[in-house]
Amino acid sequence: MAWHDVMEAPALRAQPSPLESARFGRSVERLTVSAGAGASFDAVREAVLGSAAEVVVLRYPAERIDWFAGLTGLGRTALFADSLVYWRLPAGRGRAPEPSPGLVPAPTADTAAVERLVADIFAAYGSHYLANPLFDADAALAGYQEWALRSAAEGRCLTLRDGGPGGSRLLALATLEEAATRTEILLAGVVSDCQGRGLYAHLLKAVEDRTLARGATEVVISTQGHNTRVQRAWARYGFEPVQTLLTAHLVRSSLLPERE
Repeated sequence: MAWHDVMEAPALRAQPSPLESARFGRSVERLTVSAGAGASFDAVREAVLGSAAEVVVLRYPAERIDWFAGLTGLGRTALFADSLVYWRLPAGRGRAPEPSPGLVPAPTADTAAVERLVADIFAAYGSHYLANPLFDADAALAGYQEWALRSAAEGRCLTLRDGGPGGSRLLALATLEEAATRTEILLAGVVSDCQGRGLYAHLLKAVEDRTLARGATEVVISTQGHNTRVQRAWARYGFEPVQTLLTAHLVRSSLLPERE
């Protein structure tokens, strides 16, 4: 979910999601309340009641702690799906690791490599899709691959490669959204058999260096609240948490399997 939509958008935003609808075979609408919108629950209620989608994916600021109870009375089944935590780093203030001559950061547009990296890194990722029995986990992973491929096609996919003697393996991947003053990291991770070796900090440095090189001033990133391991890595690097959103899936109750 883009930083602007969750932090800066001036109003509640409702829009159909054709990619998710096609992927999961259910009509999906996205409803987002940004931290800066000041939207009321009445506005959310009106949007949900007026939606014809089978699934409404609602994201709203976590401080609206009374909203979820209200969501259970809108004629749909409300599934609590996740908390999404946003972090920010002023570019140039990261606590970068010591340089490693054996690591080479470089952009890539190699579609096969991108698909392979995402499949490995995010195979067990606990995204909000997994809260919904209507959504298939394999289809969710394919969605992350498609998302990464769009970034790669636009020249916004950064990798770390083993540049040591005889090395040419891709070790890590970050896909980016680049605005005039900001880089948002969309997907980022290290391949499963190389985790725990400090490579992630080098990936963050590569993103920060790219951000500074084009004159932007900050790097932002987000993840599910349960993903504490990566948030510890961000804190060590110098990122600070700035906002949490909650995600609920509002599903037509007739579509869900009956509980025994």
